[in-house]
Amino acid sequence: MPATRPRIVAIGGTPHSGSSTEKALRHALDSIDAHTELISGEDLCLPLYDPISPAFTPAVERVITALGHADGVLLASPGYHGGLSGVMKNALDYVEFLRDDDRPYLSGRAVGCIANAAGWQGAMATLSALRDIVHALRGWPTPLGVCIAGPEKAFDQQGNCLLPTVSRHLQTVAHDVLEFAQMRQAQQAGAVPIKSHVKAA
Repeated sequence: MPATRPRIVAIGGTPHSGSSTEKALRHALDSIDAHTELISGEDLCLPLYDPISPAFTPAVERVITALGHADGVLLASPGYHGGLSGVMKNALDYVEFLRDDDRPYLSGRAVGCIANAAGWQGAMATLSALRDIVHALRGWPTPLGVCIAGPEKAFDQQGNCLLPTVSRHLQTVAHDVLEFAQMRQAQQAGAVPIKSHVKAA
């Protein structure tokens, strides 16, 4: 039986729709053949995460349900003062709801990380923070992480990418996430057996 198209969930941007970070996610998603879902703009305006009594609003439920069913994930944050934005960190804190799932947190999923900032130092710090969070949530950061920075405008008003290198990197990270998801599907279907390289005692 052929595998179904993987489900790739993208989360990021700012509380306002149409941000350049959101455009980066859209550009990445548009380059792959998968079931995709984008959570951005007002959908990121979640209640402040409270570990003692976390809220479970419809917006929170959407984020958790989407991630729980995702075969792969893309995360994108603007760089604010040398780190990821508050709304992105808050959204990722809610992944704690997936702690007791069959696939806890982001286990078994490749996660592509994208950072968008005015300067390279902020972009690189934001990318590093995203990758550290993905590790903590048991996800697999893709080998390539994307930094968007510098004086040149990356996207026009319609969301077209104006920089060929940025376009290529966004497409690469999206394809890496998709390819990992497809390999996992094939393994689970038995088409590609998982081989152990550990010698028997």
